Amino acid sequence: MRTVVKTYKFKLYKNKKNKYLDDDINIAAAIWNYCIAMHRRYYRLYGKHLSANRLMKHITKVKRTLHPEWQSLGSQAIQDVVQRVDRSYKAFFEHVKQKRHGRKSPPSFKKRSRYSSFTLKQAGYAFHADNKVTIMGREYKYCKSRSVEGIIKTLTVKRNVLGEIYLIVVTKQECSDILPRAGKAAGMDFGLKHFLNLDNGSVIDSPLWYKASLKELRAAHRVVSRCKKGSRNRRRAIRNLERIYQRISNRRRDWFFKLANQLVSEYAVICIEDLNLDGMKRLWGRKVSDLAFAEFVSILEWVANNTGSTVVKIDRWAPSSKACHVCGAVKTDLALKQRSWECECCHTILDRDTNAAINIKRMGLARLGIPA
Repeated sequence: MRTVVKTYKFKLYKNKKNKYLDDDINIAAAIWNYCIAMHRRYYRLYGKHLSANRLMKHITKVKRTLHPEWQSLGSQAIQDVVQRVDRSYKAFFEHVKQKRHGRKSPPSFKKRSRYSSFTLKQAGYAFHADNKVTIMGREYKYCKSRSVEGIIKTLTVKRNVLGEIYLIVVTKQECSDILPRAGKAAGMDFGLKHFLNLDNGSVIDSPLWYKASLKELRAAHRVVSRCKKGSRNRRRAIRNLERIYQRISNRRRDWFFKLANQLVSEYAVICIEDLNLDGMKRLWGRKVSDLAFAEFVSILEWVANNTGSTVVKIDRWAPSSKACHVCGAVKTDLALKQRSWECECCHTILDRDTNAAINIKRMGLARLGIPA
């Protein structure tokens, strides 16, 4: 038996009572900003990082005296906000200490509209047999698409940019071990022309949801730019724009899950390459974001983990494209724009993407100790 963490996401029905949860999220945003101010003031006075325990004790006094309205949020949700700030500062310090590449800023102030959630842990909520849940003394209805199994660990109330409120439930449950299954193996190379290039020569193309909706997006952006700032029409136009972005994201994610299930049902071992996505975005920008390789890989790993398939990642610096899969000779001067090339040793004509997929499969199987 193994312990599995599962996450459920449910949407609340629209109701006038939802404004109380909306107000609680705004209170969490105010507490976040207060914590950021206290961290900056403490560092300015003492030159040290303010610990989470000291800040929690201070917040407990403040909510009884200066801000009694904070008490409606609940002590556990307030503690979680303090812990979020503390984790953000520690991640920033670790980034600076290890001198990692890329820009990393310390946590900063957030507008209420940009702050989206609060989390309850052991108390403050109760799920009932039907599609009702009690959160901090008030009962709400939600769209119950499936039953919640296991022991509930946390409940997060999250608000999206459209003002819709979702419940994110994290549970722990005991499940039987899923053993690796036997079956075919495949090597897959991500590309810009084709989303996936398989070692058997077949390709899978992405629908490119962002590109398909570009005309609609540009029209929505123009409507926003023409509206007066602060007006009701501008808020309505922004809401419509965000609705289009959310639809694009949902379509892409749905296609990723369908593709991942299709691949996992066909292959027991899937070998892919660990990509340098930051470098790819600097070179090709919008198209890399539209393809969303990182999101697909995370979904593929999750689906494979639940079905017994294995996903193997090879090193990003391995010469998968430059090495000939027939004789192993490496063409060091292979240019990025060169889509096919002839091996100087065995004179084989190689397609760049198919050759890379074959090499990725061999390297992945070698890591598992399986002969190709």
